[in-house]
Amino acid sequence: MQGLERTFRARGGTSIHAGLRRAAPGRRHAPQVLQEVPAQPRDGQGQPLLGLFGDWLHHPNLWHLNRHSVSGGVAIGLFSGLVPGPLQMITAALIAVPLRVNLPVALATTLYTNPFTIVPLYLVAYQIGTLITGTSAGAMVAPPDFSLRELPAWMAAMGEWTLSLGKPLAIGLVVLALSLAVLGYVAVQVGWRLYVVQAWRRRRRDRTQR
Repeated sequence: MQGLERTFRARGGTSIHAGLRRAAPGRRHAPQVLQEVPAQPRDGQGQPLLGLFGDWLHHPNLWHLNRHSVSGGVAIGLFSGLVPGPLQMITAALIAVPLRVNLPVALATTLYTNPFTIVPLYLVAYQIGTLITGTSAGAMVAPPDFSLRELPAWMAAMGEWTLSLGKPLAIGLVVLALSLAVLGYVAVQVGWRLYVVQAWRRRRRDRTQR
């Protein structure tokens, strides 16, 4: 090893150990390398849907379970579930985030409308609309039969059927959505209150029995 180092110096080089230290600058210049790494996007930067809300997504009520956030999330989910077309979850998010209610609950509650429940709900809304507008239901076109194999065609047929029901359906959907939202909000508030009262009474009874 020493002979190799003397040969290396005779040819105008420095010592092997010094050359190795210069060839490995990572340890000395690591802070400079780290400073050159670009910062990762935060708060949804680079993601249009999340970036739309920005810092609003950090509010604790959007993720924590409490009586106000859950009841509000259920109400918004019930309302948004009757929005025509595949826009229920987007509508729920656009309402839940500014109102600071539980976002996952709102999104999950919209799933009460599905290919098996949407037609009966729309028929109820249509009947409500005819009562409000005073129009006769008349001969209503039968809704299309659901087919999972032909889902795009079924969705297109549902759109045409929805448009054929016209103003009575539009008014009925708003009334039914608001009614379900109010009922859902009250039900969660009452149910949550009853659960808290029962839990408090149970703990009190356990203390007295000790």
